[in-house]
Amino acid sequence: MTNTLPAGLTATAVVAASSANLGPGFDSLGLALSLYDEIIVETTESGLQLEVEGEGAGQVPLDATHLVVRAIEAGLQATGHRAAGLIVRCRNEIPHSRGLGSSAAAVVGGLAVVNGLVAQAGSDPMSEEQLIQLSSEFEGHPDNAAAAVLGGAVVSWTETGDDGRPRYRAAPIRVHPDIRLFPAVPQQRSSTAETRAVLPEQVSHTDARFNLSRAALLVVALSERPDLLMAATQDVLHQPQRAAAMPASAEYLQLLRRYGVAAVLSGAGPTVLGMSSQVGLPDEAVDYGTANGFTVREMSVGAGVRWTSGVAARN
Repeated sequence: MTNTLPAGLTATAVVAASSANLGPGFDSLGLALSLYDEIIVETTESGLQLEVEGEGAGQVPLDATHLVVRAIEAGLQATGHRAAGLIVRCRNEIPHSRGLGSSAAAVVGGLAVVNGLVAQAGSDPMSEEQLIQLSSEFEGHPDNAAAAVLGGAVVSWTETGDDGRPRYRAAPIRVHPDIRLFPAVPQQRSSTAETRAVLPEQVSHTDARFNLSRAALLVVALSERPDLLMAATQDVLHQPQRAAAMPASAEYLQLLRRYGVAAVLSGAGPTVLGMSSQVGLPDEAVDYGTANGFTVREMSVGAGVRWTSGVAARN
């Protein structure tokens, strides 16, 4: 049975950006960053009103095809509810098409805001496991989605259920408090679908073995041994293949590594993520990035998605 939510309910969700792959952990490792989108929803008698502020304003559709709205509808269906009408307000800080998990944030935020609505109506909200499953179904892989749901660093994987459908799973990784994060965001945009298209269908045992060892080492480096980050973030499976599509990012990545910063492509790029236990990036590295169109910032590890009934999820 489907329950119609009454008009006048409000809910808010705040969801973090995320960086996937982290070098060798292709489609499995993810890390939330302290850059957040906020979604505020109110149920109404009818219709859909969508407002977007910040990143994506004037560029994304303002109708039912918007990813947040699609996620809200999926969450309502999953919880056995419907809304006759909605007002949806998106306040976005996460840049779009830069490899910072903006689509995962939209989906996770849309699902999470449903939790605030149904909880206000007296129903059970979706669990973290359900949020990861539903959001990963949108994404097709769980690395960004799981990081957005759980916060911090995650390792994620996919199993096959008894019905033959994928089951998405994730576990948190403790992040060492000395690790600092330095995303460098260019003006250039990138399409994940296009950058995946350049990857080969098959890889050698040698390359697979190399990445397996580095991905395993990266879990240790993130949680206990930041001094191993340089070795642990080496990759041969996807970053070299994507370099030609984003030469400025590839060059800046290598420059940061020459300065001892464990730099990787953030997701499919073109953002470059530096990880280091240094207090800050060398001035020369920051100056080079700025001169070449990158916005270089220091961020902390992001929190997991937060939702509430009402409008006070953001601290």
